[in-house]
Amino acid sequence: MFPKKHVYFKNLHQTAKLTFFRNMSSSINEFQVEFEKHHCSINFFQKSLLTMGSAAISLLNPHRGDMIACLGETTGHDALKYMKSCMESSKEGLKILKERPRINTNTVNLQYLSSLPQDTLGHTYYRFLDKNGVTPDSRLPVQFVDDIELAYVIQRYREVHDLIHTVLQMPTNMLGEVTVKWVEAIQFKLPMCIGGAIFGPIRLKPKHRQLYMNYYLPWAIKSGKNAEFLLNIYFEDRWEQKLSDFYREVNIHPLEIKT
Repeated sequence: MFPKKHVYFKNLHQTAKLTFFRNMSSSINEFQVEFEKHHCSINFFQKSLLTMGSAAISLLNPHRGDMIACLGETTGHDALKYMKSCMESSKEGLKILKERPRINTNTVNLQYLSSLPQDTLGHTYYRFLDKNGVTPDSRLPVQFVDDIELAYVIQRYREVHDLIHTVLQMPTNMLGEVTVKWVEAIQFKLPMCIGGAIFGPIRLKPKHRQLYMNYYLPWAIKSGKNAEFLLNIYFEDRWEQKLSDFYREVNIHPLEIKT
């Protein structure tokens, strides 16, 4: 004797609902555990020393991701509050704050992304990672942010940074990084991003400097101002979305260089 159809679907719905809340709870608890494991409470003097040291090293060696991460944490308090308020004002951003999703190889099935149609966000992200030899596991945990909600905001920023590169169609070379930093500086107000946008071009090669001034910089400023707030995008819910539809929705127009 089979159960009645409406009872079956009711039970199926309840099971799916329970699974969703378990997964959401697991994600929140996972970040809570990581935050408590890595958090370092520092005083004003220690924060000042870390800020000056990390700023100096970041300028001398922009490939020191640990120093750039440190600088972002020690100087970003007001910007993180602003970023959090922007996320709270958006339905999608608020969902991210509540669920605290993570982007790494444990949570993102890269093999699945590679199987998606080439014109989707997910496959484009996979191609970016593969082409540039980048892994989503490379983002450092937050250490010097005392508020767990603000700590999640900067962790989320770090984990979607490669996705921002992806949707802006910017490579990981110095020209691409500086261009992305301008978009992030305008949108997120993080001092670390502002510093990278202002001082990064010093390291550009002459041929890149001309392209930067004529095309990349004006485009980055326009994109930063006009695009939807990028931290309000729940990328994990959009892997199957066509990139053309995504661009239309978030108001991004890829850079076109006229020769």
